[in-house]
Amino acid sequence: MLLDVLNNTMVFDGVHPLKVSEYMNQHVGTHRLEIINTNKKNRTFSAKLSYRVFADMGLARVSYGDEVRICCLGLSDVYHLHVVTGGQCCWHYDDDQRLLLRPGQALMINPQERMYISYSDDCEKIIIKIPVEILKEGYLKHIGILPHDDFCFDRRVVDLNNSKCFLSFLDALLTEANEVKVDIDTLQRPYRDILISKLLQQFSGMIKIHNMGSSQMDRSFFKLLTYIDVNIKDDIDVHVMAKASNVSIRTVYNQFSKYFGLTPKRYIRKAKMKNLREELVRNTKLRNVTQAALDYGFTHLGRFSSEYREMFGELPSETIKYRR
Repeated sequence: MLLDVLNNTMVFDGVHPLKVSEYMNQHVGTHRLEIINTNKKNRTFSAKLSYRVFADMGLARVSYGDEVRICCLGLSDVYHLHVVTGGQCCWHYDDDQRLLLRPGQALMINPQERMYISYSDDCEKIIIKIPVEILKEGYLKHIGILPHDDFCFDRRVVDLNNSKCFLSFLDALLTEANEVKVDIDTLQRPYRDILISKLLQQFSGMIKIHNMGSSQMDRSFFKLLTYIDVNIKDDIDVHVMAKASNVSIRTVYNQFSKYFGLTPKRYIRKAKMKNLREELVRNTKLRNVTQAALDYGFTHLGRFSSEYREMFGELPSETIKYRR
């Protein structure tokens, strides 16, 4: 799993762990490294690091080759996705919570979280650095609202072996980053957009939004939004949504009124419009606006074109004409 990625972006191979740590400090996240066992005889160093910037995100594959402890006093304005691909890694937080990750398991790290991380000598990880503004942008596109500045992911270990689609996408993203020679935003950005969308889906039940009601209400709300996203081309029924998120129909209406000031039906229609526009912009082979509209359930084409122009300031045919 993710064992042969980023090979063409090697920065160090067979060096002292502190050399890798120094580079990681500059490009991935501020920390302090300590080697646990400094009394080994005939010591040879085998730390490795691959790194590249892709779609304004930092992609790293790191192995220190020694039993080490990383002290992190808080990431500055970035989130990290950590995926363990070999050995094991243990997180120790200030409040004494302890999380152990083994191959195939992942954890989201929030800005300003304080912790130290213990690596086994055979530990290898993929780390994806995502700036806050990029996550906010993807959140807005995926959810439809901007998150509060203090929103964070729960400290929970996710087993990616139970999410083969997400794992396959990570492999595709890292393979593309490994092979691509030219930084072309139009080619890289779709990978970033999909990654953020998948992170919000994969970790959606783990997101905390402060000052927006009880955690139980928030979790059911995000479950509703995820249901809409997954079934965006279908005729989405409020009764089915309520059943899928285990809340009452009245609660569904109250939640959409509270968070968006819209009825569920109006929110779904706007979400369909946003997704359709994204498809028109991204899919350069798509030329038939009528078929695209029908795929999303817009059967009254005149009304669809009028609403589209009201939302985006242009007709769908103009979106296709002027897309890059």
